[in-house]
Amino acid sequence: MEDTLRRAAVVVAAVLVVVVGVVLVLVQRVDRTSSDDPAAVSAPAQTPFSELPTVPVDTPPVTPEAEAACPALMSSLPPELAGEQSRRVESASPYAYAWGDPPITMVCGTPPTDYPPDAFLVTLNQVTWSVDLSDPDVYVYSSVDRTVPITVRVPSSEDSATVTALGPLIAASIPYVEPAPRD
Repeated sequence: MEDTLRRAAVVVAAVLVVVVGVVLVLVQRVDRTSSDDPAAVSAPAQTPFSELPTVPVDTPPVTPEAEAACPALMSSLPPELAGEQSRRVESASPYAYAWGDPPITMVCGTPPTDYPPDAFLVTLNQVTWSVDLSDPDVYVYSSVDRTVPITVRVPSSEDSATVTALGPLIAASIPYVEPAPRD
């Protein structure tokens, strides 16, 4: 009986050695596969811009308020928004972004919008916008309930999906303030 128990213990030990060996080989293989590309480990992720031409975007001078608030929003912007791919922008401010063709542009840190009490306001996904429809080619959405205003220019051929998708990102990044119309 003692001989049978000894054989069983040897067999169990041999099986455990084989199992541990296989696990170690698999762990090394997975580790080697993930570290074969040193750039993948050490380089920060880059935003994949589409191959569309760079979009020039007019921006106001950067204010201290924009400098404090806009980086959080900019770092949360996705490379694709509402089915539109991001594209490079040329601007005097680091707080401009664009998607799609024709381009939809967003600027964080624009001057506050003066709007009358009867202005066309719309709340889309937690952000209230004053919407300027006076240009037949582009609709201009200006946030009116954030400490740092955001302006989004949308070609009139597009819908408001991009502005709607930006709402939660803006709400999470830029603090709310009560909108107040100006005469």
